[in-house]
Amino acid sequence: MPTTWIKNIDWLVAWDRANPETPSERRWGGRHSYIRDADLVFADGEILFAGRGYAGAADTVIDGRGRFVIPGLVNIHTHPCSEPMMKGLSEERKSRQLQMSSLYEYIFLLGRPTKDIPADAEDQAEVEQFGRGDFPAYSASAQVAISELLTSGVTTFVDYSAPRPNWLDEVAATGIRTCVAPSFRSGAWYTPNGHEVLYRWDVKGGRKAFDRALETIEQARRHPSGRLMGMLAPAQVDTCTADLFVDASAVAREKGIPIQTHAAQSVVEYREMFRRHGKTPIEWLESLGVLGPEFIIGHGIFLDEHPWIMNPDHRDLNRLADSGTSVAHCPNQFARGGMVMHHFGKYVQRGVNMGIGTDTFPHNMIDEMRWALTVAKIASGDIGSTSISDVFHAATVGGAAALMRDDIGRLEKGCKADFVSIDLEHPHMVPARDPLKSLVVTALERPIREVWVGGETVVRDGRALKIDMKRSLDGLTEGQRRGMLGISERDWAKRSPDEAFPMALGTVGSNQPPAR
Repeated sequence: MPTTWIKNIDWLVAWDRANPETPSERRWGGRHSYIRDADLVFADGEILFAGRGYAGAADTVIDGRGRFVIPGLVNIHTHPCSEPMMKGLSEERKSRQLQMSSLYEYIFLLGRPTKDIPADAEDQAEVEQFGRGDFPAYSASAQVAISELLTSGVTTFVDYSAPRPNWLDEVAATGIRTCVAPSFRSGAWYTPNGHEVLYRWDVKGGRKAFDRALETIEQARRHPSGRLMGMLAPAQVDTCTADLFVDASAVAREKGIPIQTHAAQSVVEYREMFRRHGKTPIEWLESLGVLGPEFIIGHGIFLDEHPWIMNPDHRDLNRLADSGTSVAHCPNQFARGGMVMHHFGKYVQRGVNMGIGTDTFPHNMIDEMRWALTVAKIASGDIGSTSISDVFHAATVGGAAALMRDDIGRLEKGCKADFVSIDLEHPHMVPARDPLKSLVVTALERPIREVWVGGETVVRDGRALKIDMKRSLDGLTEGQRRGMLGISERDWAKRSPDEAFPMALGTVGSNQPPAR
């Protein structure tokens, strides 16, 4: 069991168990703290020492001078196999008649038509439920996204996707630690006119997909890489039946694994759930008995107290906090559509376990932390409402807690050797009086030099070592080209691709105006 010792690290973020003060720190059993001139020692994928004054031996010694070492980041909500293909299309896309949400107008299809996919009957049913199809494009998209995650310091992420062939082997080969979340649902939404959302139900198909998800999760648990785990993922609060939620939650508790759904992510969803049940989305989940420490709400923005909702009863935040439910906060995508959580600091102060996710593109976790920090201050009108420490803890131990893990997201003896080495001499890190502030607010991912997962180097000189980016980017570009085909036929308004996704600037000699 060879031992590696990184010595004389200028700044190390180590786990401090002394005197936890806040409710979150008491729940986690400590907090992150700086140590100067520190040592980090690991062997067999596990941390042996994180602190000052290591006196043992090592097979390999690495000079840590000029470095800032932090725990690997934990991203608990992202869709890597599809979202990178939307770059250059959806940045300013919004549905004004659907309360600014971009969820419901499905006109960009990620793949070939269903009839072109060779599959047996069972696979075909899954294709029809999820719209799966262009497997090479999905794989290329995922590789690009995972490269962005790794090079922004993510060592563990939730891959919230529809299953595809070779999914587990592909993510394992990148070197990242992965929680696969094979999505399933009882129905799908659509809009026939741009202002009304309707649902096509396939309850039987949802049950089949649930069964297949369980098989996939078991395969992940047994994967030889040792870096995969699973999560149950009923897709959205408004597309799954009560029975499906109850059964999925019961299985999650029995197996001791997390469960996550998209909820409180749009005004349309909130109104629909109130129309069906007379309850908010969070209240309905509470009434089913599914909220709890293993449950994660993807987004959790539109609670009953959100100013876009204007419900006089403000109980949703207490429902989340009192049940121990976690929230996966993904601010960037929503802020681009003019939507913000009200507000991150309030959730933390009430005792909700918060995690961070990138959701769509860019899959840049440090940028997402900066968005979380900034929009919270704007939403609250108080610069002190949310701190860099708050969002950093959410991006590490908060995410780990949501995944029911206490061995990732922190640098402490016995934890996984998942960590990030940052160049303190990078211009955006100088002067390095407070390196975490410089990283989150100014430098972002640019000074990240090395990333280790389980003691193995997966990023060197800012490049993901196990991903062929040229091949993946070529596949991503071709996948987007194929996905653009037939947009006019699928769109309720019969818009052309350039009308549906306007360019940022007009083109000389063209009548096509820029985006508004």
